[in-house]
Amino acid sequence: MSRRRTEATALIRAGQVTGKLARTVGPPIQKGSTVLIGDAASLYDETQLTYGRAGLASQEALASALAQLEGAATVRLFPSGLAALTGAMLAVLSSGDDILVTDAIYKPTRRFCDRVLTRLGISVRYYPPRLTADQLLGLAGPATRLIVLESPGSLTFEMQDVGAIADLARARGVLTLADNTWAAGLYYKPLAHGVDLSVQALTKYVGGHSDTFMGSAATADPAMGAALDHAVWDFGWAVSPDDAYQMLRGLRTLSTRMARHGESALTIAQWLRAQPEVAQVLFPPLPGALDHDLWKRDYTGAAGIFSIVLEPVGRAAVRALLDRLELFGLGFSWGGFESLAIDCDPQFGVRTHKTAFEGPVVRLNIGLEDPGDLIADLRAGLDALARAG
Repeated sequence: MSRRRTEATALIRAGQVTGKLARTVGPPIQKGSTVLIGDAASLYDETQLTYGRAGLASQEALASALAQLEGAATVRLFPSGLAALTGAMLAVLSSGDDILVTDAIYKPTRRFCDRVLTRLGISVRYYPPRLTADQLLGLAGPATRLIVLESPGSLTFEMQDVGAIADLARARGVLTLADNTWAAGLYYKPLAHGVDLSVQALTKYVGGHSDTFMGSAATADPAMGAALDHAVWDFGWAVSPDDAYQMLRGLRTLSTRMARHGESALTIAQWLRAQPEVAQVLFPPLPGALDHDLWKRDYTGAAGIFSIVLEPVGRAAVRALLDRLELFGLGFSWGGFESLAIDCDPQFGVRTHKTAFEGPVVRLNIGLEDPGDLIADLRAGLDALARAG
């Protein structure tokens, strides 16, 4: 006869779900580090889920949805976009390897390459972002393991012929990794163009509300998927179920939001190109802009972020423009519902291959506000620039 359990024990065991969960539109948010195993023989069965850090219902649902979006066999989640980039690189690199990185790479990725990869004995070389596939692979040597791509590039929006580079790299036994945050996996599919690893900062467009950090790494290669698995486990990366749910919620409206971002961005870019204070608009979807033909060939839509090159003015005039803006906040992220602006020039000093622009460069993230209101705000900023310049 079993011993009667105390109230303390009863409280510990009370409230457990025993029936079937109701079916809702979104997945259940399961919170738990411990996963209860059905029997002793399964405790060390690595084919089963044995610990919550690997992700439960909401993380699994998000990864599955992203795999469908990316055309991937495997998607792994990381606690930030930068963690996804660094994790994907560490999954495939070893000491003694050489990597080629676009000189227009996202600044935190560059910092990781310079501070961490070099310390691990990995050689890092930066190449001009508009090199052809033949020119780029001409730089590859026997130790070159990986080419890191970002198209369009950060701040200056250079396009790369990603498919041609990926094909030639694969023929040479070199892996390719693409930061595809700008297209959000929606307007460009790196894996379909032969890229080995497609990485996104989900923080940006997928999240869409500037309030949740996350990143993803996707691959069509099962062996590469296993390498990502090992990286996630070995480095202890994890994302919370609440954050995964938020990202999945953002994914539901991604195509609707992106269409508005892109449409507004094109309207504002066309207006800016006609302003006397603006020398150039760096936005490949804009007809007549640099790399427009390459963008039109490969992409199915436009994101809402681009840069403008101002006519020559001093730093005080640029700050006057930015400080006059009311609807454009001053902030470094992008992809959210709100419009943002930053001064780019202080970031150019670290680049290996300098690009000469007519004047200062300002990056704009076009949010979901009415484009007419944003144009009026920019006109007020340009007026302030003209007065200060």
